[in-house]
Amino acid sequence: MPIRARENLISAWAFLIGIIIAVLIGVFAEQRNSLVLGILAVLGLIVGYFVSEYEAQTFLLASVSLVIVSFAGIQGLVLDAAIRGIEIGKIVSAILSALLVLFVPATIIVALKTVFSLATQK
Repeated sequence: MPIRARENLISAWAFLIGIIIAVLIGVFAEQRNSLVLGILAVLGLIVGYFVSEYEAQTFLLASVSLVIVSFAGIQGLVLDAAIRGIEIGKIVSAILSALLVLFVPATIIVALKTVFSLATQK
């Protein structure tokens, strides 16, 4: 298996596991603890590390969009109006919070790699 394919596989598995953990945290929000959130942040770092320079722009656009929308949803700007008084709003808010824990580290790593790459170009 080529090295590039192996890196994509590691990133894909880290991403998939992170999304599953984020949804589980949302569903079982009262059982959220710092260890699980730490694991989610580490998975985000792994995902960010393995994003290639070729895919960085697309990743940054998608991840920044997701981070902004998740933050807006958590703040109640969207959720209160859409599902006011429904218990599912708490679950959706917890899922969005967990997604932020996954995507913010990944976005920071990819952004730093991109800036460094731009700074070292001749």
